[in-house]
Order: sequence, then C-alpha cells, then structure tokens
Amino acid sequence: MATTIENARKLQEHIQSGKIIEAMNAFYAPDIAMQENGNPPTMGLEKNIEREKQFLAQVKEWKGYTIKALAADGDRVLVENVIEFINQQNQPVRMEQVAVQTWKNGKVTHERFYYDSGAK
Repeated sequence: MATTIENARKLQEHIQSGKIIEAMNAFYAPDIAMQENGNPPTMGLEKNIEREKQFLAQVKEWKGYTIKALAADGDRVLVENVIEFINQQNQPVRMEQVAVQTWKNGKVTHERFYYDSGAK
C-alpha cells in the first residue's frame, strides 16, 4: 500500500495534468469535507465535484499549476501551489494557496484551502 506522501504526490500529478475530476474520484473519500478559507465545508464527494465543475466553468485556458511545497506528517499533508489561468472574461488569474489535507486509507477525508480572496 502506498504511503500518504506517495498518494499525495499522485494526486498532485493528476491535477497538474488537468485530470481534476478524475483525481477527485480516485483520491477523495465519499464523505470528503472540503472547505474554502473560513467558509463552512461542503460535504460529500458528489457536491464537491459539482462545486469543482462550477469553478472549472470559469476557466477559459489553463496556464499552469505549480507545486511550491508538498509535505506530510502522518496522515496530514500540506500543499502550497500556484494556479494560473485565463478566465471567461479573458482576464489572467493567479491564485496562490495552501491546502491542508487529512488522509485515511489512501483517500482525502478533509481538505481546507487557505488563500487571499481579496475580500476586505
């Protein structure tokens, strides 16, 4: 069985290659809780896939997904990354974020994203 860090690397490789929904189906638990900053978590894989599809609909062209750091401590994983894309309004978007994941039995059970939303 693969270690948590090995699974986390495979997940990131899927995302880098643009296979985001496939990655979610392969590496996220059915009862996944995903949370954006301090917002309430979205519960369940189906709801989170739908939320991700809504995000992807805003993307006109992917420019890059760069992993700046990836670390694991037991079942906890930290991923620092930069996402760059052109949105549907032809505006470039650059988003830096940190994801904190909890893994169990080879699947992510909780993921929280921390980033500057620009909100004041």
